[in-house]
Amino acid sequence: QVHVMESGGGLVQAGGSLRLSCVVSGSTSLISVIGWYRQALGNERELVASITSSDIIDYGDSVKGRFSISRDNANRVVLQMDGLNSEDTAVYYCKFYDFRQNYWGQGTQVTVSS
Repeated sequence: QVHVMESGGGLVQAGGSLRLSCVVSGSTSLISVIGWYRQALGNERELVASITSSDIIDYGDSVKGRFSISRDNANRVVLQMDGLNSEDTAVYYCKFYDFRQNYWGQGTQVTVSS
């Protein structure tokens, strides 16, 4: 059974940084995409960044140049968030896609105070 777990959220002042981690366990797929999404109160869930098993990376327009996604190993992905502002306040979710099914973590809260 695939399990996705996020960590690293918290409260940070505007202009600060946070580092989120996503660990995926239980998958045997050689091809996958791990993505970070976020959902602010009253908004739809949106893509923040994603990385494929062949390290192809994509970013949402609102975070380009500020956030960086990287892979520590096959099962752990890190999202480095710099230059945070109040609009980045949201619950951040990690999603694992093995080209058959999506698996979501429970999310981690990121709050940016101005």
